[in-house]
Amino acid sequence: MFVHTINEDLALKLIGIDDAEQIFNLTIQNRDHLREWLPWIDQSNHLDDTTTYIKSCLTGFAKNDSLQTVIIYKNQYVGVAGFNQLNWGNKTGHIGYWLGNDFQGKGIMTTVVQALTDYGFNNLMLNKVEIRAAEANRKSRSIPERLGFKHEGTIRSAQWLYDHYVDMVIYGMLKNEWNKAKR
Repeated sequence: MFVHTINEDLALKLIGIDDAEQIFNLTIQNRDHLREWLPWIDQSNHLDDTTTYIKSCLTGFAKNDSLQTVIIYKNQYVGVAGFNQLNWGNKTGHIGYWLGNDFQGKGIMTTVVQALTDYGFNNLMLNKVEIRAAEANRKSRSIPERLGFKHEGTIRSAQWLYDHYVDMVIYGMLKNEWNKAKR
């Protein structure tokens, strides 16, 4: 099983069926918080919905199309993050993430995204990592900005969010830029 220890308090674990109940409970506890920016929250009403999601994540992992992990902070499940999409033809990966409300403001997600970016460049041998966030989602956008990702553009009306469209901002980081910044 894939487990990536980031530091003594923080690790990423490949999402698995045995995680369904904890992820479902975290989702339900954070429903209002997550619903503001995530279009799938209304389809996650039962444990079976989370189990189905995890099965699709495991299928994506088996096909080498994605890598979804559970964020474990101080031995507690606090969110989900990973490569929602891996495009091997172009050597790109798209990072997505969400975090329980009680765990925001601790630097957890910035550290997680930094670790995923490192993993993507150094282990998966990607050339580019992308992150997309709703234009008005300042908390989510601050993560790639803090890590030095480049603002590559905005796609208008890119995502339907329950009753309206939102524009999505695209951030990108190239492997050579990342390595240069780390020196």
